[in-house]
Amino acid sequence: MHIYISWAFLLGVMCSVSLLIGALFGIYFKMPKRVVGLMAAFGAGVLNAIAGGGSFLTFPALVFAGVPPLAANATSAAAVSPGYLGSTLGFKDELRAIPGATLQREVLVAAVGGLIGAGLLMVTPATVFSGLVPWLLLLATALFALGPRIAARSAGQGSAAAWRLPGLLAVSIYGGYFNGGLGILLMALYTLTGESRLNTVNALKNLNSFVLSWLSVAAFAWAGAIVWDQALWMMLLATAGGWSGARLAKRLPTQGVRKLVIGTGLLMSAVFFSRLG
Repeated sequence: MHIYISWAFLLGVMCSVSLLIGALFGIYFKMPKRVVGLMAAFGAGVLNAIAGGGSFLTFPALVFAGVPPLAANATSAAAVSPGYLGSTLGFKDELRAIPGATLQREVLVAAVGGLIGAGLLMVTPATVFSGLVPWLLLLATALFALGPRIAARSAGQGSAAAWRLPGLLAVSIYGGYFNGGLGILLMALYTLTGESRLNTVNALKNLNSFVLSWLSVAAFAWAGAIVWDQALWMMLLATAGGWSGARLAKRLPTQGVRKLVIGTGLLMSAVFFSRLG
């Protein structure tokens, strides 16, 4: 069974990468928009379960399938959001061990930040956001690539604990505005502010990602920014991809997948920079 899942994952990645290469060289593929989105959504679900970076597939697939960048960002956020719930439930024991008052404060901060970020996106002119996209993608790629080094260097530096909530607010605003690299930023934040238990870091990362992502998606839906005929099917495929990715996590080399994500992110950044001209 896992062989077929692996092939489906690779097909989703190849579909998105081929769209990026085609856009870079002015080639346009006659492929149904829904097929492109579904393949990318499944691949994104698998990626998020194994190494993160699923938005690096869904966002460009939507853009190059004809969805405007701002709507593609909102639709991509909706597509990958169900996976955060499953990831959060997977760390329920770690979350129970955290004082309730701490969780309540952090959830509230993440919620406020996510809504602020979503609100900022909604008032950003489409042309301005299109100009920001390549820089945001490049930043997200750099964060994804440097994430392990950032976490390793910041581990045990508890003196920065006072910056935990202000840092969470800033990261949540970024996550509500542009989801790429959110998990890496949250993990770096928690390790920098003194959290040394990796499972607890992952638990908090997934919980806050779930809260701020779902609230920002709700704001996008209220503003009419989500392309629902794409988003609903992509949510289903991303969820299936997340379940499949959890089963594949021990079979696929994480470092190899990370390199694939980084390469895709760099290529995607180059494509969007080329579109600015």
